[in-house]
Amino acid sequence: MSPRLLLAAVSVIAVRAQEARSGFELRTTVSGAAFYSHQLSAENSENGPVSGGFRAMLYPVWKWNPHWSVEGTVQIHSQPYFFEEFAEDEQRSVKADALQAHINYSKFWKKGSVVVRAGILSSAFGSFLLRYDDAVNPLIDMPMSYGYYYRGITNLGLAGVQADVTLGSFDFRAQLANSSPANRRSVLDSDQYGNWTGGIGYTIKQGLRVGASAYHGPYLSRDYPFFFPGELNPKNLPATAIGLDGEWGQGHWNVYGEWQKFEMAYHVIPTYRYHTGYAEVRRVLHPRWYVAARLGYLHPERFAGHQVYDAVIGFRPNRYQLVKAGYQIQEGPKIQGTLANTFSVQFVTAFRALSLTED
Repeated sequence: MSPRLLLAAVSVIAVRAQEARSGFELRTTVSGAAFYSHQLSAENSENGPVSGGFRAMLYPVWKWNPHWSVEGTVQIHSQPYFFEEFAEDEQRSVKADALQAHINYSKFWKKGSVVVRAGILSSAFGSFLLRYDDAVNPLIDMPMSYGYYYRGITNLGLAGVQADVTLGSFDFRAQLANSSPANRRSVLDSDQYGNWTGGIGYTIKQGLRVGASAYHGPYLSRDYPFFFPGELNPKNLPATAIGLDGEWGQGHWNVYGEWQKFEMAYHVIPTYRYHTGYAEVRRVLHPRWYVAARLGYLHPERFAGHQVYDAVIGFRPNRYQLVKAGYQIQEGPKIQGTLANTFSVQFVTAFRALSLTED
């Protein structure tokens, strides 16, 4: 099966439930982490540079025949947990999000497949969301274009419909959502406008795949921090993004990479354009040990950019658990020395919490 057909599950852990002919299954990933970073005290000097948090990912799957199923992804996490939350001066809290909740119809044959989904979906743009689960992501942080706060690709779910098709070595996807991946709107929010996302991939050989994706549609909302007085109606200001991605795996090596370009239209200020990319590599040293690194950059058209370097060493005590220790370096004209760097330790356990299935 093409890697693109795993998009609705975010984590390959949840997709395994599809192997059953019918029934209900709940899989979960629970993570705990400790952090040391001066970003934690940047907005409030009363906060120290040390913090910790947790994250739980729940993957319910209800399948009632070989073609029809319902899937979901629920995320519960403490704040701050994600690196992008460190500099926010907010009260510590616990937040829950339904990242996915959709009904599926699937049909498979010898050299192809069709999967149609409707509901709350992950963005079909890019490729990192396939590895968003802590048990699958070999590092601790995420690439710079993904996140929750004013990033080019939201990690939150979008209301819409999506079709995935595979034909031999090709895979295709098309998604129509209620808002842009650059500014996700819930079904209860104002300023919802249709947005298209599409992608194509080609598996050159086993373990080697290349792909491309794009999205287009209105992205601004009247409550957006960068919606300025005198701006045009949000429906007349689209965001456009294009991206290339690739992955290669052989033996002890896994390599991933993405390049993306974003354009956010404005009227009262210049259109905002930037490009970003990363390269990520993982090397297995031993069945229980691996090392991984990611080099990423973000370069706006009219502003100074910055770079991020991540390195992690991982240890698997058993097949259910994973321990990671990592260090992140941020560099850029507005970053002072090591104040934005982060040392982190993460403990991850993944397991099947409930299984009521028939093969």
